[in-house]
Amino acid sequence: MQQIDLLKRNMVEVVTEEELSSMKLSSARGYIGFEPSGIPHLGTGLLWPKKINELVSLGVDFQVLLADWHAFVNNKLSGNIDRIRESGKIFKEGMRAMGLSDKVRFIWASDLVDSGEYFTTLIKLAKHTSLSRLKRALPIMGRVEGDAEKDFSMYIYPIMQVTDISVMNVDIALGGMDQRHAHMLQRDIADKSGIKKVSAIHGPLLGSLKGPGRMDASPDGEIVKMSKSDPDSAIFIFDSEASIRRKLSAAFCPIGEVKGNPVMDIARHIIYPYYQKELMIHRPVSKGGDFVYHDYDDLEAEYIAKRVHPMDLKAAVGEVLVEMLGPARSIYEQYEEEMRDLGYTSQ
Repeated sequence: MQQIDLLKRNMVEVVTEEELSSMKLSSARGYIGFEPSGIPHLGTGLLWPKKINELVSLGVDFQVLLADWHAFVNNKLSGNIDRIRESGKIFKEGMRAMGLSDKVRFIWASDLVDSGEYFTTLIKLAKHTSLSRLKRALPIMGRVEGDAEKDFSMYIYPIMQVTDISVMNVDIALGGMDQRHAHMLQRDIADKSGIKKVSAIHGPLLGSLKGPGRMDASPDGEIVKMSKSDPDSAIFIFDSEASIRRKLSAAFCPIGEVKGNPVMDIARHIIYPYYQKELMIHRPVSKGGDFVYHDYDDLEAEYIAKRVHPMDLKAAVGEVLVEMLGPARSIYEQYEEEMRDLGYTSQ
């Protein structure tokens, strides 16, 4: 597999393919940032560690930014910095349990801020953009302009992400499609200021288990995604086996429909790229019996043709997730008290 093919694998877009194809990855620096605001779910705790490991395998020097300052600005966990940092610790241990490479380093945003150059850089970069341009980037924090009108600190958030990239001297930024605004803001400021322009790899957003997976009526086409603040919208990496099965059983999964189907999203973006075994759908003999789908396209075609029942799909996906998340569940008891403080139990 060529370098660019592995970079694009299971992602939505790269910006730009030409830049990444010509980049010497063995001397490149990459990063992804997470607001520590709860417990990691399938996206943050499973998909991204696997993707990060692929970049590390190509020689990229990679860091995960635990964005405590950003979570504080965004009023996560009621703006309680101690709880935010508790959450960051759980993010780190959870991602390690799910196989994140030991070569990957974690850094706190507060450490970046304390480096001495952070706010000087922020102000210099802010001189190359406008308030209206920052407003367009507010979706990166799950906010709209009206929220920032009540809390001016939110306007600082987008320029903080641009500053993170500059201070960390990043070549490649990873993130979900919701982070595209921040990365394009950085590239826009880079054009105007002469700083290094970051290349970006944007991944899928897993749809909420409650559905609908996609808000087709939304003017910006945003996905209703799994949320750390809504336990029934997401599978968390520390969920018990019973909780995983219960959530999948209740998940939105319209028969014959793939678009906006969160269970099919999990099959497409979690199971087929990263599960090392085949996905078997168990069915009654009268319905064709058990069947193994060797790739996602085959499963999708059969599901659209209504030859795979939603309940059979849910059961199969649930059993795979029970197995895949076993390493995280095995360390749950070590951090149970901290998780309880954050309002989470695995049941």
